Amino acid sequence: MRKEVSVKIVVSDCDHESMKPEEAVFADNGMTFKQLRCLTEGDLIAQCKGANIVLNQYAPFTARVFAALKPELRQVVRYGVGINNVDVDAATEFGVQVCNVPDYGVHEVSNHALALILAHERKIVLMNARTEGGAWDYSLAVPIRRMSELTAGIVGFGRIGSALARKLQPLGCRVIGYDPAYGPGSPQMQGAQWVPFDRLVSESDFVSIHCPLTAETRNMFDAAVLGRMKRTAVIVNTARGGIIDEVALADALRRGALAGAALDVLEREPLPVDSPLRSLDSCLLTPHMAWYSEEAGLELKRKVAEEAIRFARGEPVRYPVNAL
Repeated sequence: MRKEVSVKIVVSDCDHESMKPEEAVFADNGMTFKQLRCLTEGDLIAQCKGANIVLNQYAPFTARVFAALKPELRQVVRYGVGINNVDVDAATEFGVQVCNVPDYGVHEVSNHALALILAHERKIVLMNARTEGGAWDYSLAVPIRRMSELTAGIVGFGRIGSALARKLQPLGCRVIGYDPAYGPGSPQMQGAQWVPFDRLVSESDFVSIHCPLTAETRNMFDAAVLGRMKRTAVIVNTARGGIIDEVALADALRRGALAGAALDVLEREPLPVDSPLRSLDSCLLTPHMAWYSEEAGLELKRKVAEEAIRFARGEPVRYPVNAL
């Protein structure tokens, strides 16, 4: 067993069934941690006082929290890819290293996006319901389009967007993409054609979103943008709720101005029972599960703990979000 490092590590919040994977990693490195149940800024300030490293899932790390937990707090590691519940600028101002785990669920999320696309295009959910109801009539699914005749638009060409592009290409789709970080001819595009955002919106038969939620991307798909999409188009979101204006989306689906949507992430989770999206046959919904497989879940937990250990030992972190 390695020599114990004197550092206070806490888990601010985590809804996983077990913390045994983290316990095993920390124990192997002579470290321990305490699990808390923080939901609010106040919870974090009251319960994380004196902590040096915090493993975080949903609790909001705001400027107020960082100010209250200085100078002891030195690192926040997020369970997942997104960091929209962490004020990274404030963390940097107070000298706190923010880390995430951007590579644990690449195949899972890209596979889920592909599954939603195919389910929508082949009308699997609709026809399952009709068949279970006693029908036996393929014409209830008319029209279904040949995938090789369609254009797939991908917004965001990080790990997941690139993986989805590679999985769509064997289906014969024309794949186009937009990411402001890259340009035409960029190796990151992985064989997809880079196009401006407005062109992607107007030309795509389905749009799959794989960008982070930021001030720039919040409501990126508002009523005006949705109105420029083809009436036959489908929008897929496995990234973050809030990138699509859900009121505008429900209205477009209800009016038939858009053929469909497939959403794994929503602005409010769980999705309210009275959300109009629940009652629309043209909207497929899954409960923020695109990241999940047994293997991905274990990898996430292991990597979060390992990142904390690297920082505690003064070693370079593997997944820094901010530069200190």
